[in-house]
Amino acid sequence: MTGKAHKYGDNVDTDVIIPARYLNTSDARELAAHCMEDIDAEFSAKVHGGDIMTAGENFGCGSSREHAPLAIKASGISCVIAASFARIFFRNAINIGLPILECKEAALDSLDGDEMEIDLTKGFIINKRLGKKYSVPPYPAEIREIIARGGLFG
Repeated sequence: MTGKAHKYGDNVDTDVIIPARYLNTSDARELAAHCMEDIDAEFSAKVHGGDIMTAGENFGCGSSREHAPLAIKASGISCVIAASFARIFFRNAINIGLPILECKEAALDSLDGDEMEIDLTKGFIINKRLGKKYSVPPYPAEIREIIARGGLFG
């Protein structure tokens, strides 16, 4: 997968990813319309299908709501790369079919707008601006299958 990076910092919590005032719906399109709006009001307008989100440490901390990875996925983001993830967010993301990769160096090196290429099977990330390739553990076949189906219950 290849897409443009949208970069965020450390400790992006689930309340920032999808503000609690929008949790009265589980409609993915509605959630996507409000994804990241409290820290990036233009996010939903500037994201294109296949884009990639990058972030610092502890991405997805806070409450355990599934709405957060669902909003990200529905917005068109194809993968999240972060220095580290909150454990529950990591599990929720895989369960709804959103690929996420923990790679501190790739996350910290990225800038907003960088063209990134990801291969979940071979286990690499390429930042095309830097011409730099990062190794990540390839996803096991079972997780790739969950993602291909669109989620655990896809």
